[in-house]
Amino acid sequence: MTVPFWTYWYYHLPNFVLAALMYTLLGRALLGVIVQPDDSNYIWRAFCRLTDPVVRVIELVTPKAAAPVIIWLFGVVWLFWLRVLLLYAFLIAGVAPKVS
Repeated sequence: MTVPFWTYWYYHLPNFVLAALMYTLLGRALLGVIVQPDDSNYIWRAFCRLTDPVVRVIELVTPKAAAPVIIWLFGVVWLFWLRVLLLYAFLIAGVAPKVS
């Protein structure tokens, strides 16, 4: 028996947003290896625009000497652990999606 997505929307939507940000940040890190930081490519600009808010928060807790790609990769790790914490919080509260 499958459980409809909307039954647990309160878990799936934040998890989806965090996953999308995490993978977009990973894409930015990979693309940043071959693209210049001031490139006018629309794909690069989209990656930057989507992930800049996360990068600004990560920069607050990362040493200033770290290269931008290191900050982006730290962001991927932080978002991963935030997703794990979200699942754990829902499990503790007893409202996590059930495995059928």
